[in-house]
Amino acid sequence: EVQLQASGGGLVQAGGSLRLSCAASGFTFDDYSIGWFRQAPGKEREGVSCSSADGTTYYGDSVKGRFTVSSDNIKNTMYLQMNFLKPEDTAVYYCATTKPYGSRCPLFDFEQYGQGTLVTVSS
Repeated sequence: EVQLQASGGGLVQAGGSLRLSCAASGFTFDDYSIGWFRQAPGKEREGVSCSSADGTTYYGDSVKGRFTVSSDNIKNTMYLQMNFLKPEDTAVYYCATTKPYGSRCPLFDFEQYGQGTLVTVSS
């Protein structure tokens, strides 16, 4: 059973940094593409990143150059380093999985996700 648990959210000032973690279980990173999406109140879901099983990572346009993903395959944990945060980055962040290859990952078309973590960026 795929299980995903995001953590590390909190309150940060604009311009600051935060690192989110996603603890994954029930699969390895070779089995799926894995990434992040976020959802702000009253807004649609927005793709943040997706790393396909072949190692290609895609970023959403609004976070390119500011956010970076990494992973620890031994711990089966994925990280999202968020720098130069802006108030518009405020949202609940979810880690999620989708098909390992194909078009779903670059489109941030996720299939499974776990409980999110709230990030609040104050101005």
